[in-house]
Amino acid sequence: MNIRVGCCGFPKARSEYYKVFRVVEVQQTFYQPPSLKTAERWREEAPPDFEFTLKAWQLITHEPKSPTYRRLKLRWPADKLARCGSFKATDEVAWAWEQTREIAAALHAEYLVFQCPPSFHPSAENKRNLSTFFREVERKSLRFVWEPRGTWTPGEIRDLCRDLDLIHGVDPFKTDPQWGPVRYFRLHGITGYRYRFSGKDLEVLQKKCRRMTYCLFNNSEMWADALAFQGRA
Repeated sequence: MNIRVGCCGFPKARSEYYKVFRVVEVQQTFYQPPSLKTAERWREEAPPDFEFTLKAWQLITHEPKSPTYRRLKLRWPADKLARCGSFKATDEVAWAWEQTREIAAALHAEYLVFQCPPSFHPSAENKRNLSTFFREVERKSLRFVWEPRGTWTPGEIRDLCRDLDLIHGVDPFKTDPQWGPVRYFRLHGITGYRYRFSGKDLEVLQKKCRRMTYCLFNNSEMWADALAFQGRA
């Protein structure tokens, strides 16, 4: 069994992070992707065996009413922003995907995470947009992780992941993964972001790991918790 442990973002200086962990999930790409030169520099300064995964740009998954758009640096007019999010078949979403894909290529990333807001519910329109997007985008060597939230049932998630070749990304303390050749865990904190995982929690987490498993901590104590779990894995 291969367990890969790291953090969602860099809680320490990158040079220090690279000495301790071998994987990071880049968060900046969700809010506003860095320049290609920046991504290329990150790749060059990291060890050869270091792995980047990343979150897809929010313009693909989230609509402009999301509070996360406050960190968006684009100055698009409201009518253009209205065509973003929810995997819509628009030029704006297609452009956002190209920017995301280019950063993934620069980082030599294999796994790309599409985290959806709870407002992206299992309507017929959302299912149709999701299916069209993942059937039409160019994947090459990329593997897609889908983290749905809200009212999706396990059966709906399993069927869509199977049909669209997606890995179901989950917080394993909230739900079980429904599909995928690997497990991709995003650990947000059992009671919220400020949660500190106990030794008992990490023991439970270790038992949930199967085959190849990514364990990316995304809580206020992510550095310490990831270090503690890496010592067990």
